[in-house]
Amino acid sequence: MRTPGQRRLGAGPVAAAVLAVLLTGCGGGPDGSGAGAPASTAELPAPAQRSPAAAPAKEGTQAAAPAPAKAGSDNAASDKAMPDKAHSDPASPGVVVNKRRPLSPQDFVPPKLVVPRVERTVAAERVRLRPDAAAAVEKMFAAAAADGVGLTLVSGYRSFEEQAATYNHWVGQYGDEAQADEVSARAGHSEHQTGLAFDIGQADGTCTLVLCFRDTEAARWTAQHAARYGFILRYPQGHHEVTGFSAESWHFRYVGPEIAGAMKAAGTATLEEHFGLPPAPGY
Repeated sequence: MRTPGQRRLGAGPVAAAVLAVLLTGCGGGPDGSGAGAPASTAELPAPAQRSPAAAPAKEGTQAAAPAPAKAGSDNAASDKAMPDKAHSDPASPGVVVNKRRPLSPQDFVPPKLVVPRVERTVAAERVRLRPDAAAAVEKMFAAAAADGVGLTLVSGYRSFEEQAATYNHWVGQYGDEAQADEVSARAGHSEHQTGLAFDIGQADGTCTLVLCFRDTEAARWTAQHAARYGFILRYPQGHHEVTGFSAESWHFRYVGPEIAGAMKAAGTATLEEHFGLPPAPGY
């Protein structure tokens, strides 16, 4: 996540650090369990759910109330059909997680996580998703392959602790929280923690997790076809003042075919705008 026009991640040390975080466990040593091979079909258990009291919400981070739908808004019907409870419930495909809408509880763990049977670049445990999202990923990857486009799964679910380690990595890289907040979510505010979000790469490794990925065949194909399988590009270019993060052409989010299709038909770029929720440029 970068602010457009400020920083471009190339093939230098910062990009290498990103891949290092993904290719190693947040707790330490390198992962040597078959990166790049098809994921195992075996289900991996989700970590034990901790008590919400173990990770109290930070002061001032309570979820913001949704703005009422404007009269005549194209999204009015959607807002009425899906009340804010669905946007706050971490188990709902319509949950909206951003800098002003933390997960509740903040240490939420999906009740079931599975490994999609697709090509991946990291260990199976690092690409787990909810079953509905995983099934849709398998269908989308198969469709891409049929069109001659190779996709790989680069990341999936991250626990509260893993996201905290990822965020702290970026604080260390940039030297302060203000800059880290532009490229990484704080623990409890990350879509990856829902098990509905994932990052993709191109099979040949071109521009993985860096700005130039948007020009790859993988990025173009997925942006065009993702809605059919229930996915949206969560952080589109030019909408960082709404989402809180700069463009990530590799970060997709499962919302289900109905929501994804409605957003594509209406030309709506973000979940915040689709549901009539306030922008979240900062915490």
